[in-house]
Amino acid sequence: MNRYFIYLGYNGKPFCGWQVQPNGITVQQCIEEALATLFRQPVPIVGAGRTDAGVHARSMVAHFDWSEPIADLPFLVEKLNRLLPKEVAIYRIVPVTPDAHARFDAISRTYHYYITTKKDPFNFDFSYKLHGTINYAAMNEACHVLFEYTDFTSFSKLHTDVKTNNCRIMHAEWTQEENMWRFTIQADRFLRNMVRAIVGTLLEVGRGKMTINEFRNVIEAKDRNKAGTSVPGQALFLAEVSYPEQLFKVDK
Repeated sequence: MNRYFIYLGYNGKPFCGWQVQPNGITVQQCIEEALATLFRQPVPIVGAGRTDAGVHARSMVAHFDWSEPIADLPFLVEKLNRLLPKEVAIYRIVPVTPDAHARFDAISRTYHYYITTKKDPFNFDFSYKLHGTINYAAMNEACHVLFEYTDFTSFSKLHTDVKTNNCRIMHAEWTQEENMWRFTIQADRFLRNMVRAIVGTLLEVGRGKMTINEFRNVIEAKDRNKAGTSVPGQALFLAEVSYPEQLFKVDK
């Protein structure tokens, strides 16, 4: 059996998230249907993670298996892109080792969240517009608190099926890009709704409604009700998924 990683991006606006579900169209469903059309049989894929409804991905990764080596991968990319809706683009497909796993072998994931205070008719689908003054220096100070902890129950959606709420955050920072502010966060894994809950709570700090110590207390409480409101999903992007190099050392 031959395993392949698919690198893709998507505009999440028309989708009910990544994962196949009975109540609406998803990104995974679109790709599996396109693969089934080309290969003339079901071809299940496994994604690096789940993004919620309306959330975007600049770089998502998924894997699939095929019985024979695929000779012309760029042509397969081209054919898939012809079949997929305009909101989904396949960037490349690469062979990986037979046991490589898009979800479990990822060593880090990076998300971006975009905030603006300027009305922009061309960007309202991809940013969160705020009013008033935000103290980004205070929010960056609060970001450093995240590195002191591994249990992020306070930022997790309730009643999920994960075995642990522990994550290792490697990077968290607000940076300015012209009229936008971008929050970048990188971790080995993320909980459901975690980034949006962290941003919502950081904004409480930025508005002066929560001190740095109170932000620390929120994390230590391990209680979702203590954290801030989750921010909207349209400004959230999965930006990168990283893997060990040895997964790509495949015998030709």
